Amino acid sequence: MLDEYTTILNGAEAELIEKKSRFIATVRPVKDENEAKAFIAEMRKKYWDATHNVFAYQIGERNEIQRSSDDGEPQGTAGKPVLDVLMGGDIKNTAVVVTRYFGGTLLGTGGLVRAYGRSAKLGIEEAGIAKVRHYKECSVITDYTTAGKIQYEITTGEYILKDTVYTDKVEFIIYLDRDNEAEFKEMVSNISMGKSDTEDIREIYGAWVKGKLEEIR
Repeated sequence: MLDEYTTILNGAEAELIEKKSRFIATVRPVKDENEAKAFIAEMRKKYWDATHNVFAYQIGERNEIQRSSDDGEPQGTAGKPVLDVLMGGDIKNTAVVVTRYFGGTLLGTGGLVRAYGRSAKLGIEEAGIAKVRHYKECSVITDYTTAGKIQYEITTGEYILKDTVYTDKVEFIIYLDRDNEAEFKEMVSNISMGKSDTEDIREIYGAWVKGKLEEIR
């Protein structure tokens, strides 16, 4: 798993008028190529009367899947500029459809490249870029005599507390990243004098949304 990657979390739309041609950029997060293809089909149906529905998408931790289409525009003037925006920002798991309604004035090769690229960039900016990080969800079970000290370290340190469960013992469920995992486990062991261990539950990707860490599936 990557330590961190860039993506979008929400769909969005942005519009650009260039010499009376109307460009509508629609962007959407996608998990796989099937989702990307379904999104493209949806946009083609929605904008069935458009002159062109150009698309590009980039999917996978290592950007294993990269596709684009000029949809009738001169080769290399439409889909590639849109894909270049995704590649340039290393924006993963994202699909973009730029719809064009021709306004009667030819833009030329350079004009098309700029218009499609700028439209894609506007759409992505409207959606908002998110930094997604790799975390380990971990559990610490301790007795009440050491729980307060561990809780203090969690709340004052750079750790993310997901939940606290109180039974005959206290369980802290937290998120750790690569930068603080070893430090946290050592801290728990020292405070509890080796009586409390940190158990790994699972690995996730997460992003901060409105002050809260949300799991990205």
